[in-house]
Amino acid sequence: MDEYEKIKADSNNFEKAADREVLETGGLESIGIIALQDPLRTSIKASIEEVGRAGIQVIMATGDNIDTAIAISKNAGIITDAQLKASEYSAMTGADFREKVGEIKIIDDPEKPGKTMDSVGNLKAFREVKEHLRVLARSSPQDKFLLSTGLQQCGAVVAMTGDGSNDAPALKKSNVGFAMGITGTDVAKAAADIVLLDDNFTSIVVALKYGRSVYDNVRKFL
Repeated sequence: MDEYEKIKADSNNFEKAADREVLETGGLESIGIIALQDPLRTSIKASIEEVGRAGIQVIMATGDNIDTAIAISKNAGIITDAQLKASEYSAMTGADFREKVGEIKIIDDPEKPGKTMDSVGNLKAFREVKEHLRVLARSSPQDKFLLSTGLQQCGAVVAMTGDGSNDAPALKKSNVGFAMGITGTDVAKAAADIVLLDDNFTSIVVALKYGRSVYDNVRKFL
């Protein structure tokens, strides 16, 4: 410790990056490396497979680095190596996604004269991307809003998850918004249609089962 303090005093108290370079000279010896991993819930992979059999496509939108996002999505069963090789659009960053499909623009609503609606800048490009997109990395809440808007314009029914206040527009825009009950902010919960009390994806599967059951039963007696 005394040696460190002497080096610090002789190096301008490490005020600048150049002053700290002295710490990496003289032959360093590696003591060890520590890695931390936040493991997936044990039920997530089975839940992803179950919703896949139900005809639902899962897209993971995350702020993580694209390599981290791909690794996690592989473990969760959201994307495969074959899908990654098949298309450059299987895993994209938010910046690349926006560059390809364009920003949100306001257009006249063809079904409601005098009204306007949100639209993807390049819907033709979006249609091409959505067929392959499974992972959206380094994404922002605005990217989630853009994704929801484009999917709905393509005729899809969109369920969106979120926990931050910035996720509120995307949650509101989607057909069904799921907010996290534990980590979610009050703004996100207010904007959502359903609040997950346990923040667990498996609970979405349960909601899907009950929802489809109610829908089927209503159809039976009507």
